Amino acid sequence: MDIEEEIRALQLDSAEDSNGTISTEDGLHQQVEVADKMEEDLKCGIGESSQQVHIEDKGKDKEVSAPEVEEPEGMELDKKRHLNVVFIGHVDSGKSTIGGQILFLSGQVDDRTIQKYEKEAKDKSRESWYMAYIMDTNEEERVKGITVEVGRAHFETETTRFTILDAPGHKSYVPNMISGASQADIGVLVISARKGEFETGYEKGGQTREHVQLAKTLGVSKLLVVVNKMDEPTVNWSKERYDEIESKMVPFLRSSGYNVKKDVQFLPISGLIGSNMKTVVEKSVCPWWNGPCLLEALDAIEGPLRDPNGPFRMPIIDRFKDMGTVVMGKVESGSVSEGDSLVVMPNKVQVKVVAVYCDKDKVRHAGPGENLRVRLAGIEEEDIISGFVLSSIAKSVPAVTEFFAQLQILELLENAIFTAGYKAILHIHSVVEECEIVELLQEIDPKTKKPKKKKVLFVKTNAVVVCRIQVNNMICVEKFANFPQLGRFTLRTEGKTVAVGKVTDIPSTTRS
Repeated sequence: MDIEEEIRALQLDSAEDSNGTISTEDGLHQQVEVADKMEEDLKCGIGESSQQVHIEDKGKDKEVSAPEVEEPEGMELDKKRHLNVVFIGHVDSGKSTIGGQILFLSGQVDDRTIQKYEKEAKDKSRESWYMAYIMDTNEEERVKGITVEVGRAHFETETTRFTILDAPGHKSYVPNMISGASQADIGVLVISARKGEFETGYEKGGQTREHVQLAKTLGVSKLLVVVNKMDEPTVNWSKERYDEIESKMVPFLRSSGYNVKKDVQFLPISGLIGSNMKTVVEKSVCPWWNGPCLLEALDAIEGPLRDPNGPFRMPIIDRFKDMGTVVMGKVESGSVSEGDSLVVMPNKVQVKVVAVYCDKDKVRHAGPGENLRVRLAGIEEEDIISGFVLSSIAKSVPAVTEFFAQLQILELLENAIFTAGYKAILHIHSVVEECEIVELLQEIDPKTKKPKKKKVLFVKTNAVVVCRIQVNNMICVEKFANFPQLGRFTLRTEGKTVAVGKVTDIPSTTRS
């Protein structure tokens, strides 16, 4: 057995054995492997001509106005592929600065705006933060210098439309990071090369580790690992420092379920000055780098396989009033057109699609992977909450108050025992709900990879267990085997991710 096969055998993936269990190994306890199928996409160069970009206001309940000039019949959606890219990593690694720099290099943020941000940052004695101000739009974020909400912006190349999701890095805002990563197709893991900063993020308790584990659980199956701040005086484009970071990250990425050869790519950059982002860094600056720049790597990355003809599923992340009720979310399956009849689950309210907006454009039709605003008739804003799912009527999403799941226990709080009665916060697609483990059904033996015969009363850190989970309110989930996007989840308690898992079954009475 070669090393890759051995690693795959040790990962928690969706390939269940005859007992409906997932293989695991005691030493590799960090993650549930997501066995998403991927398709080959066009691999083309970056286009020099910049196209339209906009930045959306952050803030969960902030109203987003419709376009000022509406096309009466809607436009046809651009045939370019669309990818959602989430920027993740430890606090202060440079995620917002890189996002802002991408938009500036695309030519969509003009010099006058940059000069205004430079002056604003200088007035706050934070000269190096000015690029981050492009993504960090509210005053709290600019004063503290940390991202709180998930920033969202758009840019295009000749072959691809990108949505940037700038996730918070601070451990206090991990739930917001989960929200951003759950909408993403690919991830950019930002690591600071500055002396001491990589170590702080990578060590136990640092957000580099937790973000990688969460991203994999949430379905981010492709990663670009960008080693940022390479221009910093303590680094000075040092190949030794770059190699040191890569050598430490590769084993951890493998243990988290990533196929490093196939799904991960490393590259050095400087987000602040834009080196190796739009054009490859000059040999006079970094003589040892022979790979692509960041935008070339993004443009060449493979996107996930999507089914435009499947049952419609759009988890709702926000809603507001604007000439009716408008819901926002990412289409995970199926397609939607003006005039369609759909159902909002779990409250089973039938609605009609009045209008569909992709970015700021009104469109006639949109498929999977798109971030949409959908105006609905037949429901009021107050009757919808985040976590509801806009679904096709013929095959609606199941709504449950309990389900069966397979859990990988990552790390329990000190003196905690995982047993029936254990309570945590469940994060599954856009749902955040308190849950209780009501029954442990079987523990998986790491050596035989089969269920243990002995009745299980409790389990400890590193264990894999099949259990029954109950929530107070009706939520929408799918079996992971049928629909991974709505079947993978995390359990958190007291600000810490304690377990990751997948939905293995739902009670027959709730199945659609």
